[in-house]
Formats: sequence, structure tokens, C-alpha cells
Amino acid sequence: MFDVKKCLKDCEEKMEMSTMYLEDELSHIRAGRANIHILDAIRVNSYGTMVALNNVSAITTPDSHTIAIKPWDKSMFKVIEKAIMDSEVGITPENNGEIIRLGIPPLTEERRRQIAKQCGKAGETAKISIRNVRRDGIEKLKKAIKDGLSEDNEKDAEADLQKLHDRFMKLIDDILAKKDKELMTV
Repeated sequence: MFDVKKCLKDCEEKMEMSTMYLEDELSHIRAGRANIHILDAIRVNSYGTMVALNNVSAITTPDSHTIAIKPWDKSMFKVIEKAIMDSEVGITPENNGEIIRLGIPPLTEERRRQIAKQCGKAGETAKISIRNVRRDGIEKLKKAIKDGLSEDNEKDAEADLQKLHDRFMKLIDDILAKKDKELMTV
């Protein structure tokens, strides 16, 4: 016998994963303020092993336009600076012998619009993913009719699936609106 609740629960989990992925993607997009997540992709060579930057240093944001990196080992200064220069961050590090500072320049209006468009594309990808989950769920429900699920139960489950879909679409719109507001605030 087909388990409708399990099917709906699986669909909800997949939709939740799509929104979590979107939130993670948006956290890596620079919005004019210092955000340590823009350094997440940087790997440095530490004693022959490539490790994440936050594994060899303390990363903080002392103010809204500066990221401070304090390596735990003084010999890592050059390696960290080179890794930042070679990355796609696009910011030149400043080293005073104690701390490496990254000055986050304010974004221009044109650049803000480009980033907002990039966020919109990521949001649309998440929405497509949620629509695909809904479509797959509906297909499973239609196949379940052949396995003995009543049409009334199938229609009710389909309505519940649509409600899930609508809830997650609204959540994605809210996430995008929040990021857009963050981007456009000077």
C-alpha cells in the first residue's frame, strides 16, 4: 500500500533542501558589507595539506567594511595572502605583521544591480527545483492510484503538495526580497 504521508514528507524535505541551498548560495554573495563567508572557498597549503582558511586562522569582522584574518602560525602570512590574491574575492590584503586586513569597498549602483540579478538567478534555480519536486510527487501519486490509492485520497494529497509548493515559493521570495534589500541599502 502506498504511504501518502511519507510521499509528502519526502517532497517537503527536498523542498527544504532547495531553500537551504539557496540561503547558502546567497550567504556567499558579497553585499557591500564585510561577510566572512566570501572567504569560505579559499584553501591554503598548511604543512602539505590544502585546508580551509578558517582552519589556520581566526576570521572576524571588526567593522562593516573590514575583514580581519589572524593566522595562528606566523609562517602562514605569505601563504594566506597569496591564496587571497589568487582567489576570486578580488580584494588585495593588507598585512601589518599581526593581522591581515581586507578592506571591503562599497559597491557601485551598477554592481549592486548585477549582484541582485545574480541572486535572482539563484532564486529561480531554487524555484525550478521545487517545481520539479512537486511534479515528481504528483507523478508518484498518480502511479499510486494503480496500486490501490483512491482518487479522493490522491486529489487531497495533490492539494497538500500544492500547499507545500506555495509555502516554499513564498519562502524563496521572502529570502530574495531580504537579500535584495540588503544589497540595495547603502
